[in-house]
Amino acid sequence: MRDQSSLPSRLRESLVAADFTYDRVAELLGTSAHDALARNETTPALRRTTGGSPLETLVRLFLLQAVVDLGAAEAALPGLVDRLAAEGFLERSVGEVAARLDVRPYAADGDDLWVVSDLTPGLDGGPHRVGPDHVLGISSASTSLAQLTIREPVGRSLDLGTGCGVQALHLAGHSEGVVATDVNERALRLARFNVALNDLRTPVDVRAGSFFEPVRGERFDLIATNPPFVISPATGDRLVYRDSGLPGDRVVEHIVRTAPAHLTDGGWCQVLANWVIPTAGWEERLAGWADPACDLYVVQREVVDPAAYVELWLKDAGQHGAPDYHDRYDTWLSWFEEQGIRAVGFGWINLRRSGAARPARELLEWPYDVEQPIAPALHAWATAADRPVGLDTRPVVRPDVQQETLGAPGAEDPEAVVLRQQRGLRRARRADTVEAALVGACDGELSVGQILDALAQLLDLDVAGTRERYLPVVRELVAEGFLEA
Repeated sequence: MRDQSSLPSRLRESLVAADFTYDRVAELLGTSAHDALARNETTPALRRTTGGSPLETLVRLFLLQAVVDLGAAEAALPGLVDRLAAEGFLERSVGEVAARLDVRPYAADGDDLWVVSDLTPGLDGGPHRVGPDHVLGISSASTSLAQLTIREPVGRSLDLGTGCGVQALHLAGHSEGVVATDVNERALRLARFNVALNDLRTPVDVRAGSFFEPVRGERFDLIATNPPFVISPATGDRLVYRDSGLPGDRVVEHIVRTAPAHLTDGGWCQVLANWVIPTAGWEERLAGWADPACDLYVVQREVVDPAAYVELWLKDAGQHGAPDYHDRYDTWLSWFEEQGIRAVGFGWINLRRSGAARPARELLEWPYDVEQPIAPALHAWATAADRPVGLDTRPVVRPDVQQETLGAPGAEDPEAVVLRQQRGLRRARRADTVEAALVGACDGELSVGQILDALAQLLDLDVAGTRERYLPVVRELVAEGFLEA
């Protein structure tokens, strides 16, 4: 695809005229057909798009990969069918038009955007094989990273491994300038087209190169990356969008170790990643990658056993049912065993160059439902880390925290008290009598010392011992977001 300056603006005009937006497409398809399309099934959506309007034609052409009548295509894309065919977006035959690239509406931070990528493979159980330079479109991984990324206004941001440019589009909404890098030349061309297609006001500099090489010596306020993190022996065919060419989780380790040198003071690096879980604990291993001068907040969202992991990515590559499927499967599992890999973790790695004398560190396993976007909760974690908590602190219980009591029916006293957040990570923790009473008293009027002293007297506890035992608990409650200091 050649990027010619007038094509993005002309295509955007046609998409706007057809009202080809995420909300309108969802409304047109309805919940059932929209959900089916998310499962790569097109039949319900085909049944909902038979009216021949420009919107329906664009849905059938690009999202459902259906052949459409030439006249309908020209009505939806006036004066553009031949041009788009010449540029590789469409394939035209006598009286019919088919898509060769995906053009997809996308909603980001209240704006209507569009993303061009390679066609979604495997619709309706069709062929699933993709080429090594396949450019992935909007995926669950890209959506997860977008929800993870903190959206505070920043100066310069970096989209490391941009692919078709989804993260760069998000970053442009709250950055003064964006740099987007990738090694895949097709991805770079599509990313540049997407920047032009969406007429971004923020300058986006799309650069070719591996990892941090294109930004050597530069610093950023925010780095967001969904790297090619698939954990494998790195000996087979490489799909650039998911395979780094490095064995194991070396690519993630490299990013975590290298990113701090490219962060401004207070800057963040946020990574959506897989990592190896060895026979020993995963926490120490990941903590060892992080610069001691950086805050580190890791949330492990999922743990997958080796067999399920290998199956997932062989199917992703369209290898399921191939003649050498069993050999590939066996080789991959053998490598896992040789490397002592017990399982694979998936989740979020967040680094912040805080400059604190004692940087905050938390590595949390949390596979439960969370509020999305989760970015505000991560920002709140960093804010809490910046605020020292002492006996003079006057904390306030967060409005969404609720207390649950657990015990047998009719029992005089509960067996356990649980504090539970309704927002953010939706954490829960057990609390003893003192901790529960302390949280209940945190309304900003009394200091931590006053509350603990009053509780010690009420419960006939040693005052000094109560302060010594529960001040660290208060700090935990602030760090975990139950209290605000």
